[in-house]
Amino acid sequence: MRVFITGSKGQLGTAFVNYFEANGYDYQAVDVDTLDISDPDASAAAVMAYRPGLVINCAAYNHVDLAEAEERTAIAVNAVGARNLAQAARRLEASMVHYGTDYVFDGKKNAPYTEGDEPNPINNYGRSKLLGEKYVLENVPTALVLRLSWLYGEGKQNFMHKLKGWAQKPEPLRVAADEVSVPTFTGDIVTATMAALRRGLSGTWHLTNTGHCSRLEWAKLALKEFGIEKNIEPARMADFNLPARRPGFSAMSNEAFTKELGIAIPAWQDSVQKYIRANK
Repeated sequence: MRVFITGSKGQLGTAFVNYFEANGYDYQAVDVDTLDISDPDASAAAVMAYRPGLVINCAAYNHVDLAEAEERTAIAVNAVGARNLAQAARRLEASMVHYGTDYVFDGKKNAPYTEGDEPNPINNYGRSKLLGEKYVLENVPTALVLRLSWLYGEGKQNFMHKLKGWAQKPEPLRVAADEVSVPTFTGDIVTATMAALRRGLSGTWHLTNTGHCSRLEWAKLALKEFGIEKNIEPARMADFNLPARRPGFSAMSNEAFTKELGIAIPAWQDSVQKYIRANK
């Protein structure tokens, strides 16, 4: 099957490209420098020219704080761009995978969110991503929409890479103890996505590593694995005065997804340790 993948230079897109290369897939990879998915004509032309059987959309505007001032840009990529790709996939009768976010929830449940919980995003980023989900499923009802959280993988745009830099500063490291979700490894996402595609799964599902933790707990484990000794002080999200509101508890349960597929997804701690040991 020919695969058309967007966002190919991001963390998740890179993980898919590595998988495709290793397994001999026929694929075309594009990123923002070669395709503006918010342009409907350009999106249609690119997808139709390649004529894939599967479109995987890893492209996203994921600057959560900037999205408060750049709402139109966030919507253009996360919603309109997703719709453009879905419309092209529909014309070809191609399958589609699209990725969402835990930020479609408001955090008030204070327990892991399931697929049956009603979304209620509290920032522009979350709202744009929720709209993208809607547009994809309207155009490709058989699409697979997978909500992710606290993504990390190859590259520098993730919490653990930034954490190493922050740890070099002389002052104590302050990390939010009241922000809870699930660190989720791109390699595990690729493995689970491909399993879901082989089973012909469709609809909206939660794909995360297993378990959940606070941002502080994640930081402590990561620094321990990096072998970095650093004084870490618990903080509150409110202490950082960020432009975008964030849900305090946005952890999602992967139970329905793993049960449906009959698979197990590693605990977040195990994947964090494995990633760091491979990338020290």
